[in-house]
Amino acid sequence: FGGKQDTKEIDGKNMLRNMEASLTARDRVGIQDFVLLDAYMSESAFLDNLRKRFHENLIYTYIGTLLVSVNPYKELNIYNKKQMDTYMGVNFFELPPHIYALADNVFRTMLSEFNNHFILISGESGAGKTEASKKILQFYAVSCPSTKLLNNVRDRLLLSNPVLEAFGNAKTLKNDNSSRFGKYMDIQFDHQGGAVGGHILSYLLEKSRVVHQNHGERNFHIFYQLVEGGEEELLRWLGLERNCQNYSYLVQGDCAKVSSINDKSDWRTVRGALSVIHFSESDIEDLFGIIASVLHLGNIKLNTSTCHFLMETSRRLVFACVLKQGLTHRKIEAKTEEVLSPFSVDHAVYARDALAKAIYGRTFNWLVNKINESLDFSRKTVIGLLDIYGFEVFYVNSFEQFCINYCNEKLQQLFIQLTLKSEQEEYEMEGIEWEPVPFFNNKIICDLVEEKHRGMISLLDEECLRPGEATDLTFLEKLEETIGGHPHFVTHKLADIKTRKTLDRGDFRLLHYAGEVTYCVVGFLDKNNDLLYRNGKEVMRQSKNAIIKHCFPSSEPDSKKRPETVVTQFKSSLVGLTEILMSKEPWYVRCIKPNDAKQPGRFDDVLVRHQVKYLGLMEHLRVRRAGFAYRRKYEIFLQRYKALCPDTWPHWKGTAAEGVRCLIQHLGYKPDEYKMGRTKIFIRHPRTLFATEDTFQVCKHRLATRIQAKYKGYRVKGHYLKQREAATKIETCWRGMLARKEREKRAWAVKVIKKFIKGFMTRNQPACVDNSEYLAYVRQNYLTRLRDTLPKTVLEKDSWLTPPPIMEEVCDTFLLLKAEASSIFKGKKESYALSVCRPFVDTRISKTAELLSYRIQEFKTYVPVVKYDRNGFRPRLRQLIFTREAAYLVEEAKIKQRINYISLKGVSVSNLSDNFLILHVSCDDIKQKGDLVLQCDHLFEALTQLSLIANKQNCIKVVQGSVRFDIQPGREGFVDFKSGQESMVYRAKNGHLMVVSVNIIEASLEQTKN
Repeated sequence: FGGKQDTKEIDGKNMLRNMEASLTARDRVGIQDFVLLDAYMSESAFLDNLRKRFHENLIYTYIGTLLVSVNPYKELNIYNKKQMDTYMGVNFFELPPHIYALADNVFRTMLSEFNNHFILISGESGAGKTEASKKILQFYAVSCPSTKLLNNVRDRLLLSNPVLEAFGNAKTLKNDNSSRFGKYMDIQFDHQGGAVGGHILSYLLEKSRVVHQNHGERNFHIFYQLVEGGEEELLRWLGLERNCQNYSYLVQGDCAKVSSINDKSDWRTVRGALSVIHFSESDIEDLFGIIASVLHLGNIKLNTSTCHFLMETSRRLVFACVLKQGLTHRKIEAKTEEVLSPFSVDHAVYARDALAKAIYGRTFNWLVNKINESLDFSRKTVIGLLDIYGFEVFYVNSFEQFCINYCNEKLQQLFIQLTLKSEQEEYEMEGIEWEPVPFFNNKIICDLVEEKHRGMISLLDEECLRPGEATDLTFLEKLEETIGGHPHFVTHKLADIKTRKTLDRGDFRLLHYAGEVTYCVVGFLDKNNDLLYRNGKEVMRQSKNAIIKHCFPSSEPDSKKRPETVVTQFKSSLVGLTEILMSKEPWYVRCIKPNDAKQPGRFDDVLVRHQVKYLGLMEHLRVRRAGFAYRRKYEIFLQRYKALCPDTWPHWKGTAAEGVRCLIQHLGYKPDEYKMGRTKIFIRHPRTLFATEDTFQVCKHRLATRIQAKYKGYRVKGHYLKQREAATKIETCWRGMLARKEREKRAWAVKVIKKFIKGFMTRNQPACVDNSEYLAYVRQNYLTRLRDTLPKTVLEKDSWLTPPPIMEEVCDTFLLLKAEASSIFKGKKESYALSVCRPFVDTRISKTAELLSYRIQEFKTYVPVVKYDRNGFRPRLRQLIFTREAAYLVEEAKIKQRINYISLKGVSVSNLSDNFLILHVSCDDIKQKGDLVLQCDHLFEALTQLSLIANKQNCIKVVQGSVRFDIQPGREGFVDFKSGQESMVYRAKNGHLMVVSVNIIEASLEQTKN
């Protein structure tokens, strides 16, 4: 890109200006990938970039292939069908960060490599984990191939969400739709990418919520949906009332109504979803019967004397007497005897709540298994979605938070291992030396919790199972004795004076990878035991409810050995989950909550900083940045930046790797700034990439200008060529038109000359086709000369020009007709004066009449007329033909009436300016037609011809007023004539034909005056 010195200076200024503009834009909207963050070790720089993007409604940011999502707490128009189409089949880094980009990349990688993948969605309650999993499912529902069978599977996968949300989600202080269980869903795909099945695993349902809720929280959604949205008939059958305040298990949080939750609408959604997932009506009835029974159980009142409870419960599950015994007595085996020992009130309340939790927990497991049956899962290539609770730190943290945070420790350990593993594998694959990455290994914390015999889980189980009076405080004492010296564990007793002020005597504190969490030991043993007395199980086995029978099978052994504790079961399920995840390729979505108030546009730095820490985002970034910040395939890198080097632009003919090497040498990369792998280029520092990108932006504008100039020149040249071609065509057409006109003129002149010569040669013959035009010319020429040489007086007979022979005959006939017309009409009819100047013609025959003239002998003349019916005076077009013997009224070559001149008694016309005539015919026979009422535009010509041909000059009468005529013998009619402002013909009320005509002479004089 050479040029003169001044040009280089100008380009340099433009480059600086464009670079500054690019940096300004980067400063405003942040960087799309945290890996390209220069100060990647700085937590403040990380938060600053996240904040910039959040305030620009850019809620997604990458850390390599990890997606960070910030909950906007408002609707964004980025999840429609158009957005899905945009991200389908596109390179992961080609478009701005989006959850659709991640979902599409996972899908395409699975199809191309035929291996299994999973997407881990984590974050604290209210960060948007559940919504993120929904968006991924919706994307696959749209992007996957579609058939009727696949659509059924897709609908079940999608609709399993609202069902599980209803039974497993609840309102908490931090989230109105908080998942109170962990969910792992496998979506199974065939070799073409169609979703053909699925499978769901659930983890650690928070069963304690069934019987107890903190202030400002609710029970699981399904309870409120049933009470608020259930049909009246269903509620009556279940013995429920449409008032949540009537049920003890629903009012402990004092928050039954929530403005953001529409329980009635959600109820309809759940009912519809259950049908789609193929739940039978009996299953649905049994399921809601169990939900109602749990509510009734909560209303059982216990005191020292007896149990008072709603009898509706008995109708739902078991008989009241059986239930009463199960809740108030404990069965004790003494050698061969069984003794019923009565409970204290506290024990009875515990037994009731334990039964309610057991019923709901086992029903939830049945529900998950039932959904799995409908999804028809078989082991093929799958994409797993793990939507699991994030790290939880509340004001009071109990057993549930301990389990949840232990789960997050395990997932963080797995996360670091898999991330390091994938990084190391990529380096080895590309032939680049792996550099060890320093990071915090949280194995020490995991071992503290799960180590065999010495771990906190083992100690908790020992305390739950040991004989004697074991309490939460004895468990705390055992922790202090066994692991008191651990650097990540501290209690009130072990702490220094300063730390002791922040701990109660019943608290212990763990230093997790995400920070310190203080746990209250109260309730640990009870929640870990989660005991259900044997007689409680026996009561349930007597139920007639099919789901309860399935959940409490009679085949379940009543072993005297205590069942596994909750934390042990949870640890085992985590081991299984870890094995599942280790067998798949990982992808990550980290969800962040910007503030606790759920307000859009508000970014709480302290809260977000805490989440960034416990989500391990800085750890992940450090791992990704430990070696090289940027890596791309040679083809992609060369395609983007080849314009920066004259040797690679516009087309590079060698391999992509050689082209990249040539390009970076031209750009002046230093050896320590990059490495060349087998298929990718690795760039160590983001500033190197930014400099390359900014230079490319400048070059792109320059290239765009050159391309625009070339294109505009091409467009203008094309426009000019089109105009020139159009002008040539127009000229050609114009010349052709002129030539054709000239040819037509010459052909016309030849015809005229030929006719003139032929007419001259036949001028003395009778008029015919050959000489008609010549004779017309002779007449015109004579009249023109006559006009110029008229004699001064009529008496100078010798001064008149001698007419040609053809004029002599015509003049005599013409004058004879005019003289005849004058003798008949002059001074009698108003319109006669205007007819004098109009020449008479021999005939006005039409083609139709000409054909007819061959049938009528001695044809003389013809004139068109309008004939009015004798009855009703309806007008009809006709032709009037005169011969020597008779007149004929004709319609389209058909003779309608013949009038012999002998039978013609007379002709009547009015003295006004109308053009009507009445032919009076003598009628001797009643079958003969009567007189004719006609209207003729050439009235004077027709009657003059008739008077001469038929010799009837005396028969034509000019009358005033009315004319009487015979319709037929014995019947007469009348035609009335009068003057008026406008010419009209109509039938009057008296039955006469009324003809109104305008005085033509007066009208002409008036027009002349005007």
